[in-house]
Amino acid sequence: LVRMQFLQILCRKAGSLEMLFQIPFCQKPFPYTCLSTSACVHSKKKKGNSYEQVDQEKYKNLVHSVTSYKTSAQTPETILEEDNLLYGPPGKHRPPIKAGTKTPKNWIPLINPSKRILPLSSDSNVPMKIELQRTKMPSVTRILQQTLSPQQVFYLERWKQKMIEELGKEGFEEYTKNLFLQGELFHSALESILLSEERAAKEQGEDDIVAGYLSSVEHVLEDISEVKALESGVHHETLQYLGLVDCVAKYRGRLCVIDWKTSEKPKPFLQNTYDNPLQVAAYIGAINHDANYDFQVRCGLVVVAYKNGSPAHPHFMDPDLCSHYWNKWLLRLEEYMDKN
Repeated sequence: LVRMQFLQILCRKAGSLEMLFQIPFCQKPFPYTCLSTSACVHSKKKKGNSYEQVDQEKYKNLVHSVTSYKTSAQTPETILEEDNLLYGPPGKHRPPIKAGTKTPKNWIPLINPSKRILPLSSDSNVPMKIELQRTKMPSVTRILQQTLSPQQVFYLERWKQKMIEELGKEGFEEYTKNLFLQGELFHSALESILLSEERAAKEQGEDDIVAGYLSSVEHVLEDISEVKALESGVHHETLQYLGLVDCVAKYRGRLCVIDWKTSEKPKPFLQNTYDNPLQVAAYIGAINHDANYDFQVRCGLVVVAYKNGSPAHPHFMDPDLCSHYWNKWLLRLEEYMDKN
């Protein structure tokens, strides 16, 4: 205890402790624990805040800014200046052009500027149904099938192999045959409904093979009016391709090429419909450049109906979206022509 008090006194005088260890007295055994204990006992007086001595009334704004400003003073401009100083100016690198921005070599407008629109005739309420002319011109479906991307071919083949493993080769052939049959019956039933003023979709019967599909599109049919064409053949006089249009009618007041599709899986977005938007754009362009049709179309609609009767997904394509897919269609058409 006496030694601890002695060290405390020496610690209060500068240099005293140092002198103590230089004299022979300190050469005697000295407990190490005493040094560590004595250092903890001494307590300094709390240092006051220097800003408290400032005349705060006189320098009120300055004191407030110094004591309260805690956020960084950096701005986007100062950060850029620091980056330029440390790393130099940013390199002028242009991002690569995406494949989707490629333009067709033989570009034809979607809307025919030279087409003469005739006034509505008295029998204009009867939908057109022009027979598809069997010529050497390729169909829209054929062109799209023969210009699939390697990725599309891969996934299509993988799906086919998976179905063959589950159903067998004969079972898969029967499955695809039934799909085509259901599609034909569905389109036929829709044609009957659209030709009639009454929208009795359930007249087909609850046990009908397409009853679920018809129930699925009921809410879409309510928005369709003024049907102008049904299952009608079209051909593009300049680009030389043809196709069979499901329906041309007004959807919510806007004239559209309507393509009816069936699916067992939900397709809530237009991108889920794969090449269907290109098909619709191809039909729009063909109608607008076909002399058999005295009107032009600027919009499209892809309707995906479901076998289980759940509400169909109608995907509306406005003029800008149709123009976008029209350019894509022209590229696919050029690819097909180059191959053939």
